[in-house]
Amino acid sequence: MRACVLYSGGKDSNLALLEAIGRYSIACLVTLKPESVESRLFHYPNVHLVKMQAEALGLPLIEEQCLDDETGSLEALWRALDLAKRTYGVETVVTGAVKSRYQAEKFARVCNELNLDCFNPLWGWDELELLKEVVERGIKAIFTRVAGYPLKRSLLGKTIDREVIRLLSGLRSFINPSGEGGEYETLVLDSPLFRKRIAPLKWRIEGSDYDAVLVVEEAELLEKE
Repeated sequence: MRACVLYSGGKDSNLALLEAIGRYSIACLVTLKPESVESRLFHYPNVHLVKMQAEALGLPLIEEQCLDDETGSLEALWRALDLAKRTYGVETVVTGAVKSRYQAEKFARVCNELNLDCFNPLWGWDELELLKEVVERGIKAIFTRVAGYPLKRSLLGKTIDREVIRLLSGLRSFINPSGEGGEYETLVLDSPLFRKRIAPLKWRIEGSDYDAVLVVEEAELLEKE
């Protein structure tokens, strides 16, 4: 069965892709590009690098611009999935939803309208176990946004590793450790499925503690060591 993956470039969509490999024939990636970090449904920071990630994965990419509001986001998702269905014959949509019923229900509604199955391989996972799986499976993900106390600007650019998982575990009473509530966002620079790795060359950081973003201005694909 052919599937597309809703792909933000972050840790969850890359882990969902790894989980889907072997169960489905992955036909393409589908990325929604919102106007700003205020998007209700989709990942914004560094979404411009998804083209580079798709190249590293060797997969076709469908990109669709969308508004930040719910209606505009869902209309854009419908257009993108309809194009994936018509162009690549996909029958299933793979998402990185973990425990957000709001997100999962909105995605499922659009899939139902298009007569597509919706597969959420990470659904119900414990957030800390998910982070451990990211590390153990060799996904290199860096923090590109912090958006809530007590996450500080100094976390930006750091790679999710065991030390970071311990930090997030200690903050569990304040935040969702997986960031699914929007507390933070990530960018994957390497994965077992990447044929090349992404190397940031130039970046800037905007904002202050508890509300800041790292923007990669230049990057290149390099051979994996």
